[in-house]
Amino acid sequence: MSTQQQPAAQTDQRIRALGFGLGLRPAHYAEFLSAAQDVDWLEIISENYMVQGGKPLAMLDAIRRDYPLVMHGVSMSIGSVEPLNRQYLDDLKALAGRIEPAWISDHLCWTGAHGVNLHDLYPLPYTEEAVRHVVTRIRQVQDILERRLVIENVSSYLSYADSSMSEWAFLTAIADEADCHLLLDVNNIYVSSVNHGFDPMHFINGVPAHRVQQIHLAGHSNVDGFIIDTHDAAIIDPVFDLYAAAWRRFGPVSSMIERDDNIPPLEDLLMELAHVRGLAAACASKPSEGWPEAAPCPT
Repeated sequence: MSTQQQPAAQTDQRIRALGFGLGLRPAHYAEFLSAAQDVDWLEIISENYMVQGGKPLAMLDAIRRDYPLVMHGVSMSIGSVEPLNRQYLDDLKALAGRIEPAWISDHLCWTGAHGVNLHDLYPLPYTEEAVRHVVTRIRQVQDILERRLVIENVSSYLSYADSSMSEWAFLTAIADEADCHLLLDVNNIYVSSVNHGFDPMHFINGVPAHRVQQIHLAGHSNVDGFIIDTHDAAIIDPVFDLYAAAWRRFGPVSSMIERDDNIPPLEDLLMELAHVRGLAAACASKPSEGWPEAAPCPT
């Protein structure tokens, strides 16, 4: 059965929360293989394992015996006007068949033009036309993968003159019409709110809670007056505060830390993840009363 043909009663069901996780990186393979770590689940970068054999897949096969996995892609280019890459999607589906991830995610963006991958995540104009275009492509991907796609909000450093709605309204329209789920990147919300001058709580309160399948946390860099989503530093307090507010609104959602550069020892990331767990526990005892009353929980 294709995703968009499912009975209405199934439309808004999220997969159960996995707990608190980390992005799996080669620097930490040995530690995950040698001893149990205080991590509930792991997220992989899909493209790193869409290969035929070799060490990455061997490591992944071993590690997945002990940890639930989620696949996170960076090259689907769901917002592009170029045809979907069917070979890419077939390889993605094959990897999913091999490792049985809880879900598959990618970014609400375009990543290149004229067949060239520019290896960046470019934002879309927030228009009705773009909604219709992306919804059609997500439905096609979901039919190929035979599962719901989880789409992530990206950080942005420019805006389009013809945008006619907010980013959160754009994201909501796509998720509802395509019947997909959302990966809410709290750091990206913070980065974009500073770069574009909006209140990040409007974003948190503007997306449908029943669509939020996962939350990302990460660090960023300040570069010449802009905040850049670099994933190369520790998470800062304002992002933790925003996460706490998100937890109070959405309830238990699978949450994880991304680190892609200046990767620290696993012990340091586990300490940061313990702080995330503590925030969630504190917020669980103080449910949100909604906007504007919702505020960051005390640490």
